[in-house]
Amino acid sequence: MAERDYYEILGVSRNATQDEIKSAYRKLALKYHPDRNKNDPQAEEKFKEATEAYEVLSDPEKRAIYDKYGKAGLQGAGFSDQGFGYKAYTDFSDIFSDFTSIFEEMFGGGFRNFSGEYSRRGVDLRYNLEITLEDAAMGKEITVEIPRKETCDECDGTGARAGSRPQICSLCQGSGRVRTTQGFFSITSTCPQCKGTGKIIRDHCPKCRGEGLITKQRKINIKIPPGVENGSKIRIKGEGEAGPQGGPPGDLYVVVYIKKHPIFERQGDDLVVKVNIPITKAILGGELEVPLIDGKKAKLKIPPGTQNNQIFRIKGKGMPIMGTHNKGDQHVIINVQIPQNLSSRAKELIKELDKELELMGLKKETYAKP
Repeated sequence: MAERDYYEILGVSRNATQDEIKSAYRKLALKYHPDRNKNDPQAEEKFKEATEAYEVLSDPEKRAIYDKYGKAGLQGAGFSDQGFGYKAYTDFSDIFSDFTSIFEEMFGGGFRNFSGEYSRRGVDLRYNLEITLEDAAMGKEITVEIPRKETCDECDGTGARAGSRPQICSLCQGSGRVRTTQGFFSITSTCPQCKGTGKIIRDHCPKCRGEGLITKQRKINIKIPPGVENGSKIRIKGEGEAGPQGGPPGDLYVVVYIKKHPIFERQGDDLVVKVNIPITKAILGGELEVPLIDGKKAKLKIPPGTQNNQIFRIKGKGMPIMGTHNKGDQHVIINVQIPQNLSSRAKELIKELDKELELMGLKKETYAKP
């Protein structure tokens, strides 16, 4: 069987950049890694195949030889002493040294900051915000106060008492990671002794008790965009909790809940309002003042003989459509009110109307399709 081309294996073109090659391998490695596909020999073979291709194409010298002479050229150049992919199989930290480790994506964890120390990202927070339909329609900036963990101002986040310093972890030697070998693979994981910090605190800061974080109330401005829908999530980057050991902060996710309105009903980007009118206006027609969501009113003409539950549209007076300058429509449902407890005079007038309708031939019952 002919050997597969390395570019074909990774699914990239022969002109692919190093970033494209890394991205392609990263996706394949996450998909076919043995820890995610236990007892699946085919996945393990695909993982090895992708790793071999990545090791060659990620190295400019090996790639140049492969492009010109193929795999045979690599063997002739002395790159096969330990077998293709050997380094990748045994040392993932080298392959993923310039972006997030594959194991961090699969199992969670942190990153190395510019000083080489291992640190974790802060926790994301969720805040449930209840707003009115008017706020959703017009947009609004709201200030809320939330409790969150921030860097301790007494120890500057180290967790150690003032005047003392954390000690280097003896198990991981300050790296925050330990490597264990399982057969053909070497797997890197979070150090169990220092929990990935790379340090051991002997004398804890009395204010944060060694955590490096303290809880504070923080005021945050939230901008509600016009047209926001019920259940929408607004992400505010960096407004979550601070990361331990100088790690980056998490994000704040604001979940919007819209209160039920006493008059308007929202249907997508449209608004619906029901207006009660007397039977005389339905018969004779006339002009109505209809409330709008922005607090103003619109004039609506209804024709003579308007029927109960008849719907009229006011174009462009609904909810804003997010991401555009357009708006939905407002639909007005007419509810014809039938009077009760009529006065003697009103009854006489209704009887006269009844006789007139009979002369016009409009009193006879008819049937409509259900």
